Formats: sequence, C-alpha cells, structure tokens
Amino acid sequence: MRPKFHGVAPALITPMLADGQVDYQGLKRLIQHVTDGGVDYMVVHGTTGESATTDKNEKKAILDFIKENNSKNLPIVYGLGGNNTANVIKSIQETNFQGVDAILSVCPYYNKPDARGIIAHYSAIADASPVPIIMYNIPGRSGINMSAQTTLTLAQHPNIIGIKEASCIIEQCMEINKDKPEDFLLISGDDVQAVPTIACGGVGIISVIANAIPEKFCEMIHAAMEGDFLKARTMLGSFLAIDPLLYEEGNPVGVKKIIEIKGICGSDVRLPLIKASDELGERMKAVIAKDNL
Repeated sequence: MRPKFHGVAPALITPMLADGQVDYQGLKRLIQHVTDGGVDYMVVHGTTGESATTDKNEKKAILDFIKENNSKNLPIVYGLGGNNTANVIKSIQETNFQGVDAILSVCPYYNKPDARGIIAHYSAIADASPVPIIMYNIPGRSGINMSAQTTLTLAQHPNIIGIKEASCIIEQCMEINKDKPEDFLLISGDDVQAVPTIACGGVGIISVIANAIPEKFCEMIHAAMEGDFLKARTMLGSFLAIDPLLYEEGNPVGVKKIIEIKGICGSDVRLPLIKASDELGERMKAVIAKDNL
C-alpha cells in the first residue's frame, strides 16, 4: 500500500445535466470508474470540478455524495482556496472535515501578491485548518509563479505537507526536491510532465486525464514510481496527442467530452464554459482509437 497522497489522484469533474444541475448518477458512475481504474486518492472541487461555478450548498452536497460512495475508502483532498484570505479561513471554519484528509489550496489569483503575501496567506490558512494543506502553484491561472524558495519557506510550516506543482518548470521541481523536508510532498499538476517530475523526486500526480483513462494512466505513473522509467516513458507517448485536446476549448471541457465518448456521463459544463464542439469530439475519437486509449 502506498503512503497517503502518493500515486494518482483524479481532480474529479462534476458531471452536469443539460439543465445545469449536478448529475449525481453520473458522478456515481465516475467514482466507480476511477476507483476501478486504480487511482490512489481523489481530489474534490478542484478547478477541473468547476469549483468556480458551484455554490456553497452544491459543494457540500457533492462532497457528501462522494464520501458516501467512496466504497474503497480512498483518501479525499478537498479544494478550498481563493484570493481573499479571510473568506478562505471562514470557509474552513464552516466546513465539516469528517472524511476529508487534506485541503488543496490554490495560490491567490488576480491580486498577484509578492512572496511575502503568499507566505502570509498560506500560513494563515494552515494555522486555521484542522487538516493538512497541499499548496497549488499554477501560474497559468493565478498570474504568478510561486518560486522554489517561497515553496521551501512554506514547507517548514507543520501543517503544510506538499505542493501540487503545475508551473511546468522542471528546474523548479528539481530545486524544491533538492532542499525540501524529507516528508514534504512534491506532486505534479501536469499530466504529461508527471513522469519527469517523479524522476525529479515527485510522489505522483493530481490529474485531469485520470478521470477518463484511469487504468492506463495509473499503470504508467505507478511504473515510474517503482523506477521502471522505460515502461513509463514508453506509455507516456500514447498520451501526448490527446493531452493538448483536453485544454483546447477549456478545462474540463475536453476531459468531459472523453468521458462522454466512453459512456460514463454527459459533457455539459456551466457558463462561461461551453461544452465541447463536435469537431473537437471527432478529433478526440480519432486519437483515442489510434493510441488505444
């Protein structure tokens, strides 16, 4: 059995019906799909879960539903972050963390704080949280990159246990791994960079594609974690063509289309996102067939 938060975690999508309501039967099928596929834990209400457009009551109901249907009792990481520190802390105080093992909290976006502000923000959240914090560095959405030094400073906080690193800067991952505390978790936030990140000392991936193709993706990541990089890099080739299609029309637009193609649930999303075009869907079908996904 792998240590907690090692391996593959899908950043679970939130299945939607055509009228915009949450599709709970689709969510149940999705949970079964990813757990049967061999994932090691689950992330709820990340960006891929459309957390920006689900309200407070929906978030609670979705989390409760996932807990109830977590038949393999996998660890759950709950997405809870924002660019208003006081509001994040208030949300923490109002959340029932029973059955939740950690928080995934995004680097503050739009405000663009400097390193001192980022450190103060995460420190305040970590002080307030009853469960450990995994930070989330994603410059493409937040507008700022958390430097390796900022991450390493925050790694000294006793309630900050890791980072989902989605900067796509391998040298930054190497810097973090070089000087981090031994038990601090370096987790890839980019599917096609997960294997090289593991080679740099990472412990796995919080993934988009694992929603749709969990079995093959888990096989690849687990091979890398076991040191079989020949197998892992060979398998990685089969994901290179599908990966950019996931984001061409926005995330989770692409991965929801693959999940629809596989018959798990529909591809509807909430505005301002628009469901995948038929043209994108046809290209995805061709890649899935060609690369045996």
